[in-house]
Amino acid sequence: MKSLSGKVALVAGGTRGAGRGIAIELGASGATVYVTGRTTRAKRSEYNRPETIEETAELINQVGGIGIAVQVDHLNPLQVEALIARIEREQGRLDILINDIWGGEYMVEWNVPVWEHSLEGGMRILRLAIDTHIITSHYALPLLIRQPKGLVVEVTDGTQTYNEANYRLSFYYDLAKTSIIRMAKSLAHDLAPHQCTALAVTPGWLRSEIMLEIYGVTEENWQDALVREPHFAISETPRFIGRGIAALASDPEASRWSGQSTSSGELAKVYGIYDLDGSRPDAWRYITEVQDAGKPADVTGYR
Repeated sequence: MKSLSGKVALVAGGTRGAGRGIAIELGASGATVYVTGRTTRAKRSEYNRPETIEETAELINQVGGIGIAVQVDHLNPLQVEALIARIEREQGRLDILINDIWGGEYMVEWNVPVWEHSLEGGMRILRLAIDTHIITSHYALPLLIRQPKGLVVEVTDGTQTYNEANYRLSFYYDLAKTSIIRMAKSLAHDLAPHQCTALAVTPGWLRSEIMLEIYGVTEENWQDALVREPHFAISETPRFIGRGIAALASDPEASRWSGQSTSSGELAKVYGIYDLDGSRPDAWRYITEVQDAGKPADVTGYR
């Protein structure tokens, strides 16, 4: 039950959403989890959301892990360098790096061509989505490669197959999310001589705090949103991708995934994972075969 006991993880960008779900499930599997973000109980980031890194750390502790919250702006190299120095000083190792830093939802101008989209906002999106991951990997990987079988997960939106075939609603969003997939492939190349693994993982239609707020529901009554958006029936909790990544991190043969792009749904099938409600949503197959195909919402055979 504690397959990651003795392992040390860094969830960069674990304040909310998929990052929080991943951090909790790594903790539930016994890992010591450093969770970083900009929003604390003392100060909010530009996101101006109520979720905090302290809350995430407390949720990790509640499931039997060790959660350590550290305020970090991952665009600030000095802060990231200090974070890794602290992990090295306190733990002497880093086994798992989850690059889930994002923070651009409120800046994206959806379905707006690049020449009409705010240039300042667009460039900020790319910095938040791409530069943060590069800076974090630069400082974290020298510590991670000291141990064989280290794991790096680049969290994105969409699989490689889906993103190559579809425009992702905004020039900047499309570029950000496809770049992360390529980043994982490049990291896999650099990590291979050190017997470490890197891959990209996407959740499906995530019932994040922001998405629930948009639909005016909570996790307890999320199905009320189906009146407004019937395809939301395929959605999943942030814990679903967390369970898949925890299983992946526990897999002694995880290197078979190196360089690949996969999803919470595919990890669930391979590792026998279920969401909190006992279902197994296969969102990206559903989105392609039902939603994008213009068919009526029907999750039969997809969860």
